[in-house]
Order: sequence, then C-alpha cells, then structure tokens
Amino acid sequence: MNGQNRKDIHPGLEVDIILKKDQRSGALTRGIVKDLLTSAAYHSRGIKVRLEDGQIGRVAFIVEEE
Repeated sequence: MNGQNRKDIHPGLEVDIILKKDQRSGALTRGIVKDLLTSAAYHSRGIKVRLEDGQIGRVAFIVEEE
C-alpha cells in the first residue's frame, strides 16, 4: 500500500520512507511512525512523517503485516 492517504498512516505503523537526501536515488528507509507531519488528507508524493529514530521523510510504502 502506498503512503499518499493520511487516513492509512498512524503512529506505531511500520513504513518505508524516502529521506530528502535520497529523493534522487529512491533509496528507502524502514522505520516506525512517531508523528505525522503532513496535515492534508492526501499528498501525491506521500505523507511526511517522523520516525521513532528522528528521521523525517515521505512514506513510499506501508509495510503489510503478515
């Protein structure tokens, strides 16, 4: 699932994000959401979040729980 809709993302969710420095390469960083930083309900490039380790980026994928 992609991370473009704010309603799909909540604190404690495991996600893959793209950090600002990785936008060109598309490298993903996995982590647990701490805060949602985008207030809009939808964002075409992904909802911006802060991970529990402090990194900030846009959600590329929501990790599906098995």
